[in-house]
Amino acid sequence: MTKKFGRRKSMMFGGLIFLVGAIINAAAVHISMLIIGRVLLGIGVGFANQSVPLYLSEMSPYNYRGTFNVCFQLMITIGILVANLFNYFFAKIEGGWGWRLSLGLAGVPAIIIIISSLFLSDTPNSLVNRGREEEAKTLLKRIRGVENVDAEFNDILAARNEARLVQSPWQNIFKSRCYRPQLVMSILIPFFQQFTGINVIMFYAPVLFKTIGFGSDASLMSAVITGVINVLATCVSIGFADRWGRRTLFLEGDCSCSSYWGEIWSDRRCNGATKVAIVVVICICFYVAGFAWSWGPLGWLYPSEIFSLEIRSAGQSVNVAVNMFFTFLVAQVFLGMLCTMKFGLFIFFGFFVVLMTLFCYFFMPETKNIPIEEMTKIWRDHWFWKRFMDDRVNRANEMTRIEQV
Repeated sequence: MTKKFGRRKSMMFGGLIFLVGAIINAAAVHISMLIIGRVLLGIGVGFANQSVPLYLSEMSPYNYRGTFNVCFQLMITIGILVANLFNYFFAKIEGGWGWRLSLGLAGVPAIIIIISSLFLSDTPNSLVNRGREEEAKTLLKRIRGVENVDAEFNDILAARNEARLVQSPWQNIFKSRCYRPQLVMSILIPFFQQFTGINVIMFYAPVLFKTIGFGSDASLMSAVITGVINVLATCVSIGFADRWGRRTLFLEGDCSCSSYWGEIWSDRRCNGATKVAIVVVICICFYVAGFAWSWGPLGWLYPSEIFSLEIRSAGQSVNVAVNMFFTFLVAQVFLGMLCTMKFGLFIFFGFFVVLMTLFCYFFMPETKNIPIEEMTKIWRDHWFWKRFMDDRVNRANEMTRIEQV
């Protein structure tokens, strides 16, 4: 849908589905309504997570692409913080109906998405891909603020021409060797993003804080505190994603997350001791900060900028699907794992953080300051991934021959 109808309409459709899901949840009188509402919310989130990062990557100048895309994650962190604040106060409402407000307020961002998408232009890349070249060039001049956009526009046209050689993006992304690097990234990045354990903190912070001795109110407030840390640390990424690069922030976040998971595990015998419990909360806050300026925003930014135009929508769909699947999996199994493994659970997540550190160091090329339609060169120049790029070179030669004819 994102490829056929454009990024803007995909966002609008996702917002509509999300709004319906929020209304059903708020009005639920049976568990089946809650399940249906949650399914619709999940579909809406899937549409937004697939189309918004693509939209930002394609609309942004290449040297500010990181900054604009990190704002996507910043809005997510602000939403989490606001939700935690509302939950804290709604939990105090007498009569036990505050949960309806918590679930119903999810419709507010959905309405914002729907209304704002009415006033947005689609991306030049999407317009060219749908045969609207003149409109795309006019839009490109407007969003870049200059008249001479020939170089960038020609790159988009070349990407479109190459995309026409790909008849089935879904088959090609899984079968063609030249897309193997992007496919691996679109699977492993969301996998590792979830196995940092971040959603354990975001979903179950009050439960975790209760296990180390805090009362109910203190646990909810601690969740609010981690939400504030999440927002502030994401702002750090806005300033440095395009300055330091994606790879540097990924590696720094890996080191931060692994060290604080280890510290939390070492304090596992707190047995309700207030001082040690406070140390654990501080470690969790530093861990959230390490995630928020690295894997949080970059887990969405990096996959959205590495796909060539012909498979961009399909590739981002793979990324979102893997992310949502492992989000669901971690949320479902966490409580059982916590009861069984207790603080050993933090070693479990720490192990995956070490794995993703090695993955980033050896297999993740830098993408900063590279135009989105020229991204294939990072794979051609990489010590490992260049062996998969022969197919793409052959296809480029074929396209050249076609143009000459």
